[in-house]
Amino acid sequence: MEFNHFLSAYYPDTSYGGDRLFADMLDQARQADRLGYASVSIPEHHLINILLTPAPLQMAVKVAAETENLDIMTSVVQLPLHDMRTYAGEVVMTDILTDQRLMLGVGRGAFAVEMERMGAPIEQSREKFDESLNVLQALLERENVSWRGDYYNFDELTVMPRPVRKVPIMMAALAPPAIYHSTLRSFHIQTTPLMSSNEKMLEQVGAFHKAKDELGTAGEELTLSLSRVCWLAKNEQDKWQKVAQAHDYYALFDNVFTGPGQVHSGAIAPLPRQQTMEELETNLLICTRDEFVDQLGIYAEAGVDQIILSQNIGPANQETLDNMQAIAEEVMPHFTNRTHGEAA
Repeated sequence: MEFNHFLSAYYPDTSYGGDRLFADMLDQARQADRLGYASVSIPEHHLINILLTPAPLQMAVKVAAETENLDIMTSVVQLPLHDMRTYAGEVVMTDILTDQRLMLGVGRGAFAVEMERMGAPIEQSREKFDESLNVLQALLERENVSWRGDYYNFDELTVMPRPVRKVPIMMAALAPPAIYHSTLRSFHIQTTPLMSSNEKMLEQVGAFHKAKDELGTAGEELTLSLSRVCWLAKNEQDKWQKVAQAHDYYALFDNVFTGPGQVHSGAIAPLPRQQTMEELETNLLICTRDEFVDQLGIYAEAGVDQIILSQNIGPANQETLDNMQAIAEEVMPHFTNRTHGEAA
């Protein structure tokens, strides 16, 4: 099982400054490269102060320039917010400028307040995403593409420059049926049980492997990535401090994911949470070393190819860098033979 570090750009204190925020993310990318992580992932969100990367393809090019070995995944670009006629060219250019290290993770969008403000209401995002994905694939794979649909109508055009390879696409999906059908379409898969149990995770992983087995040799190269909020705690006191910080993070996340979407000057209002910290702790990967290794062992045995570790939950950047190193030294050797700076 390989390890991915999520450059999640958590921005709870909006006075911190975007320059410092993205400098921290580049620090973490360089650290991941030095420590032998296989890849990093970059979100796309706008107008809010969590997961704040408005231009993930730009960030991918910058990360590639600062690192040597990392694969770079978008996690994930929101296709309904873009025009595929221009976005396809941006994808090709990014893949070229990252030396073909790009994995294009795509999704429909998750936060209603963001989607509505960007002119792509979440109620329509499924249909627009499906058509956008089909248009994007056609533009990347063929020349002289024309289209007649609900969201795109255009005469023949050819995206330039042409791709130098087939850019791998990873589908973000949570529901096991969506994972199953996306795998059958030969997409790599990214998923997460969010705050659910291992039983939910096993259903998600099982759906991927069921479809992959049905594909036979055609699915051999497909991979499954699982995202988890995590922290390798030094002791019980450190563990509960980080759980409390994760609880504060989810007070913002809940507001825009399932709540009313209260945002003031770009800052999400924290909502009171019904879930206790004790309940949250049971569903996150915030624990000391032995439990951390045991939990990852369950993921590896289930058939997860890559674990995406979301470590930006509130600590200062240097503490996060130290935690990345602790994971690389104390946990990763149990699951991968990769050495520091080794290419994927």
